[in-house]
Amino acid sequence: MNSVLLMGNEAIALGAIRAGVSVASGYPGTPSTEILETLVRETQKPGTQERPLYIEWSVNEKAALELAAGAACSGARALVTMKQVGLNVASDPLMSLNYIGVQGGLVVVVADDPGPISSQTEQDTRHFGQYGKFAVFDPASPEEAYTMIADAFAYSEKYHRPVIFRPTTRICHSYASVSLLPDMPYTRPGGFDKAGGRWVIFPSLAYRNHIAIEADLIKLAEDFSTYPGNGLIEKIESIENRAQSALQGIAAGGVSFAYTQEALMDIAGDYKLLKVGTVPFPHALGRTFLRGLKEVLVIEELDPVIERELIYLCGRDQLPVQIKGKLSGDMPQAGEYTVSQITERLRAFLGVGAAPVVTVPEDSAYTPALPPRPPVLCAGCPHRGSFFAVKEAVREHGRGRKAVFSGDIGCYTLGNALPLDMVDTCLCMGAGITMAQGINRVEPGTLNIAFIGDSTFFHTGLPGLINGVYNQADMVVAILDNGTTAMTGNQAHPGMGRTATGKATKKLSIFDLVSALGVQELVRANAFDLIAAKQAVKQVLDKPGVRVILFEGPCIMIHKSASPWKISREHCTACMVCIKKFGCPAISRVAQARESEPDKEVNKPVIDPALCTGCGICRNLCAFDAIRREP
Repeated sequence: MNSVLLMGNEAIALGAIRAGVSVASGYPGTPSTEILETLVRETQKPGTQERPLYIEWSVNEKAALELAAGAACSGARALVTMKQVGLNVASDPLMSLNYIGVQGGLVVVVADDPGPISSQTEQDTRHFGQYGKFAVFDPASPEEAYTMIADAFAYSEKYHRPVIFRPTTRICHSYASVSLLPDMPYTRPGGFDKAGGRWVIFPSLAYRNHIAIEADLIKLAEDFSTYPGNGLIEKIESIENRAQSALQGIAAGGVSFAYTQEALMDIAGDYKLLKVGTVPFPHALGRTFLRGLKEVLVIEELDPVIERELIYLCGRDQLPVQIKGKLSGDMPQAGEYTVSQITERLRAFLGVGAAPVVTVPEDSAYTPALPPRPPVLCAGCPHRGSFFAVKEAVREHGRGRKAVFSGDIGCYTLGNALPLDMVDTCLCMGAGITMAQGINRVEPGTLNIAFIGDSTFFHTGLPGLINGVYNQADMVVAILDNGTTAMTGNQAHPGMGRTATGKATKKLSIFDLVSALGVQELVRANAFDLIAAKQAVKQVLDKPGVRVILFEGPCIMIHKSASPWKISREHCTACMVCIKKFGCPAISRVAQARESEPDKEVNKPVIDPALCTGCGICRNLCAFDAIRREP
């Protein structure tokens, strides 16, 4: 048994391989992306073909889950990965799949994002598990995630239903030393068995299976009371407390349990500690935990799932225990928790006072706080040129019409930042195109322009565009094609000509797809050629119906940089247009001595050669030809 330093997502992937996963699919989304990427990396190592594993980046989460469902119904162990908002897209097949079940094991990995750090919402997938009547596994550390993923497959096969595996951001992206275990026995999938129509979800079948699901939930709750992922720790140092049996209780789940354990290392006191790592709630274990307690503090990120279950148990069994947590205002309602935050709450709850104040000597060295770094489009990003071309074309040729810019999910959401200020709405994947249609129905005279990226266009942009063409909408759709799924780390998509494993495949043309829909006004533009791009926008602004501009320019993360540009001190007039209008992080202003009056300074823009990628968009902004190629 050897120990390896692994990211949580890597641990999940290696745990799935150990468990004998045969099919893995997903759609990239932080914080889940590295799971599938690790599977690809591991299966490309020599000697890994003994257990065949098919892996794909699917076009969206719905497609990924449906593919995995077909594999699981054929007896395979299948894995699907997504983030919490991706589960919204996949919920339609998942809800129905629970009613027909699976033959093999199906684990749906849904990475929740407390904070949120990189998401639209702070959704708690444990609620979805309760709503959809699924078992949910909630690992407390990368080490536990490695072993728990195998348990998830085992429970899925035992009950013949899909299960949800719910790591949060800190589990996904933390590193830990993980002891690798031998591979588990592998059984090749038996193939699809028609089984007398059990896979066809007619109402009568759904009714019978609903009854079976409810019965299984009761069995699962009993099963989970002895599951190692749940547990009870009792710390009693005082003989008086042991005799009176009047202890305080602490309940926690997920990464909050790990934080709680760390916090308790420096806190004295008598208590019971309950670890909850599953849904349904382990009621028998919960009753054992509550017995003899006077109050309980529940520590869990996102929603009060454990807290409500404990309140329910106290009410049902008439236990005189006060449950404290989010609902009582004793724990924060939103955002991530930290060890220091939990330590403070635990000290107050256990009555041990505040932690001693550590003073730093005045003459000691210390690290100052880092300055804030708001997210921004990269230097050399083609989206900046696309946004700026649209903005300038609307300003010059919009005929004074009110313009609304509907954004979408991806790097280009950052177009909302000043000085571009080009994103007025952002809801979910693909919504920009259809929200623009709704806005225009209320204000018909509005100039509605929707921005969407290439990967998002394949994900959910096509139905919105079809809807606009079919219902004769009046809008401009700007498709920003940078040739990759950039926001999540340059994963493959259908427009790139390669699969998740690097295999060559047919490259789907966005231009041809849009043409096939019958869009009459369709123009292409080079996102790095500002003059031509502005002209392309002007070409379609005053036309009726659905108009599409396909802005093309490679992501700077996959495109080799050219030599940087330089601002000529002699020709620059310090008008600051390049800074005030464009907002490239490679351009900043510095104080320079006047040539005519060396004792006086003037602020002038400069280009940082370490940041400049040589895209050249900025040169078209300068009316004085001051931006020139660095030799």
